[in-house]
Amino acid sequence: MKEEKTNVMRILEQKKIPYHAHFYENTRAFGGGEVARMLGEDPDRVFKTLVTEGKSRQHYVFVIPVERELDLKKAAKAVGEKSVAMLKAKELLSLTGYVHGGCSPIGMKKFFPTTLDKQAEGLESFIFSGGRIGVQVELSPEDLKKVISYQVADVVTD
Repeated sequence: MKEEKTNVMRILEQKKIPYHAHFYENTRAFGGGEVARMLGEDPDRVFKTLVTEGKSRQHYVFVIPVERELDLKKAAKAVGEKSVAMLKAKELLSLTGYVHGGCSPIGMKKFFPTTLDKQAEGLESFIFSGGRIGVQVELSPEDLKKVISYQVADVVTD
């Protein structure tokens, strides 16, 4: 498999932030749990990036463990909205520049307020999309803070 650099990797290198790239065969769309197993990683360390739209029409990004579900009520409360809804997959590319399954919190066309689930707080490093299906990057939550600003909140279902 050809391991080309993604924009996410270029941004991290530009800012001199250490990361580890993980590659997997992307012959079909995989769920996050399956990606974690393919990489031989604990699913609690592998996160997915979800984009939502608030009642105000503002967009928000949530980065949560792959085998957990976003609690829309907790998410809305975390960002000060009455409600939030998942963005339709067909709107993702034009809004973020990423396709479903390859969406990263780093390098979107425009920065949106981002919330990292509190489960990441105790982790030395975690893994999330490298900006393309088949590519994941691993770095510390502190290093992610050097690239994008985010808040930490409990936003997954119990």
